Amino acid sequence: MSEVHENEAGSVANRLGDAENAQERFEIMYSELRDRICMLVYAPGSQLSEEAIADEFGVSRSPLRKALKILEADGLLQSQQGVGTLVTDIDLEELSQVYQLRMELNELTGRLSPSSAQSNLLELFDAMRNRADSLRTQPNRDNFARLNIDFFHAFQELTENLPLRDVSEKLFYQTCRIWLKLIPNMDLSTEVDIFCSEIEDIADAISLGDLQAAALTRRAHLSMGFIRLKKQKDRQSS
Repeated sequence: MSEVHENEAGSVANRLGDAENAQERFEIMYSELRDRICMLVYAPGSQLSEEAIADEFGVSRSPLRKALKILEADGLLQSQQGVGTLVTDIDLEELSQVYQLRMELNELTGRLSPSSAQSNLLELFDAMRNRADSLRTQPNRDNFARLNIDFFHAFQELTENLPLRDVSEKLFYQTCRIWLKLIPNMDLSTEVDIFCSEIEDIADAISLGDLQAAALTRRAHLSMGFIRLKKQKDRQSS
């Protein structure tokens, strides 16, 4: 285990130790495992050891199994008899309809129960803009992935419609690994620049108080991103 991963593991164990109840412990384990899958710390096809993760987190295997079961329901893990728990693979063609639905949901984010906490949104997206500036200066694959996840959760704050947020979150995590899978064969600097421009455009719309424009911008970038991914996949196949 690398020094960085050891530090992260220690942090997770500490947070679990500080958790006030079983639900909070579950949420910490679930979020940490989901992030590791989506950051490709756990690569597609890899086998997860319940015993090793439980030891690392400092928990028993029973509460850990609950988090693994939910991740399986999310489509990120699968259980195979005689094999164990495996990280699912990702295929752009299989997820094309998920992308189409995400585009429609992004547009709804600007119209259904728009957030009333404008000052909080301004502060949140100013922070996203600053992180985008740093990433553009020093493009990095892991930082790109981390900002992609964090920006999604920031965008979720545009709506107070909880069912919409729940569905959007599940679909996002089904698709976000595709970028990391294809980035080794793509121009990272170009993708970072496009993504940072998206963040800036959305932050500008929010600074004007136009949440619908922010949502339409997000939808347009998701559509263009999907087309770029398809072209990259076609080049790999040819």
